[in-house]
Amino acid sequence: MDVEVKKEKETYLKDHEVKELIKRSQDGDQSARDTIVQKNMRLVWSVVQRFLNRGYDPDDLFQIGSIGLLKSVDKFDLSYDVKFSTYAVPMIIGEIQRFIRDDGTVKVSRSLKELSNKIRKAKDELSKQYGRTPTVGEISEHLDIPPEDIVLAQEAARTPSSIHETVYENDGDPITLLDQIDDGNEGKWFDKIALQEAIRELDERERLIVYLRYYKDQTQSEVATRLGISQVQVSRLEKKILLQMKEQMDI
Repeated sequence: MDVEVKKEKETYLKDHEVKELIKRSQDGDQSARDTIVQKNMRLVWSVVQRFLNRGYDPDDLFQIGSIGLLKSVDKFDLSYDVKFSTYAVPMIIGEIQRFIRDDGTVKVSRSLKELSNKIRKAKDELSKQYGRTPTVGEISEHLDIPPEDIVLAQEAARTPSSIHETVYENDGDPITLLDQIDDGNEGKWFDKIALQEAIRELDERERLIVYLRYYKDQTQSEVATRLGISQVQVSRLEKKILLQMKEQMDI
């Protein structure tokens, strides 16, 4: 399945196109529902990869994740000003986590338990420091751990049924999972998934250019020397790559 998903070139839908398909699906349009699943296969697979090496067949996890995707389509409230992927990812995670918990054959790994304990202690410390429950972003910075790893560790112990479920109340004001995930960077860890998918769409030379320019901080001239082309060619390729990635990430 991994190979099939990666080989297939997909056209990315704009946010308003996704929401129109969701509306049609919620009104009973099966073709719209099928299109949403097809266009979000990579999103499901990105989540599935985090649950590999636990003794389950990837195809089985993909099918379970797809159920979570469909549930997110059915439950998505079009009145919310939030991207569908931001809503869908926790639903997909939750569905897979429930499957693993209910199956009972695979326990939460020791490392995940240890991380969960670290997070709990960090939350206690930061709660005393800030006088409120810390966000995932604040815990991430405190522990120097990626936000998505923190969310997954917390999901291992408890899976909210919805990203809009109240997880804490502050003087009567409900705080949802979406509020907790938000670190002030518009759901940075969800965007990270989209970025990874956009990079996978690039060919080998394009990925190398992105790696050298943005991960190794090399100049266009240095990249040109490495690739055996001119600096002007690197500049043109870089502009083309960035435009392609922006279109795929809908930004």
